[in-house]
Amino acid sequence: MRRIVIRARKRFGQHFLHDPAVIARIVAAVGLQPGEAAVEIGPGRGALTGALLEAAGRLDAIEIDRDLVTLLRGRFAAGGGLTLHESDVLDFDWRALAAARGARLRLIGNLPYNISTPLLFRLLDCIDVIDDMHFMLQREVAERILAGPGSDAYGRLGVMLAPRLGAERVLDVGAGAFQPPPRVTSTMVRLHALDAPPPPPLYGVLVAAAFAQRRKTLRNALREYLDAAQIRAVGLDPGARAEQLSPAQFAALARAAQQAALAQAPDAVIH
Repeated sequence: MRRIVIRARKRFGQHFLHDPAVIARIVAAVGLQPGEAAVEIGPGRGALTGALLEAAGRLDAIEIDRDLVTLLRGRFAAGGGLTLHESDVLDFDWRALAAARGARLRLIGNLPYNISTPLLFRLLDCIDVIDDMHFMLQREVAERILAGPGSDAYGRLGVMLAPRLGAERVLDVGAGAFQPPPRVTSTMVRLHALDAPPPPPLYGVLVAAAFAQRRKTLRNALREYLDAAQIRAVGLDPGARAEQLSPAQFAALARAAQQAALAQAPDAVIH
């Protein structure tokens, strides 16, 4: 049978994982059990797909590249158990898939660097149907997720994820594990859904405003929502900057901003 070789496409940010040792470590770290609702994002040429399918017995895989979909259908048709979705993950209906599988989803993927942050924000909107995520990311993005207050990497991404997701580093992966090799080191992180209520409605708005210009003080960055006295009332210094605040402190500011908005317009709907 003629071997089909599909080259990586820059527009999809493709870097195909091919190192068997790295693949084995990923599968062990994910720890899939038979019958779980496993979903692979961006299976590429299928290097990881077969191992995930073997562990779980069934697997949904989402791939945007139609040539790779054709390749994967041919490669895995005989064994069954693999359901391929030709789709952009940024438009995918995660709730519908969870309902169809009757379980919360376990997501695994070597994410293209150009969609990792938008996808993570998208997944926050349906985190109630997701159990955990094991994602290969650019190390810089992983550091932003894992960073704590006061560090250079601490910023909007980590603060937005923190109320709903716990995060831990799984392994670092060098460029040689991919084809073509990326110009950066990659890191796999595990993100698990927390049994916690969502943050206050204005949480995302305040976090975005606070980090829009990192050198601005809270007094200046949040002036549209809170004055200095209101910031002090939640126990924070109006002269502090965004990178000094924990997610819990941002939540306190969001609750104060919500109360202030409702005091000014009692019938307003806060989003």
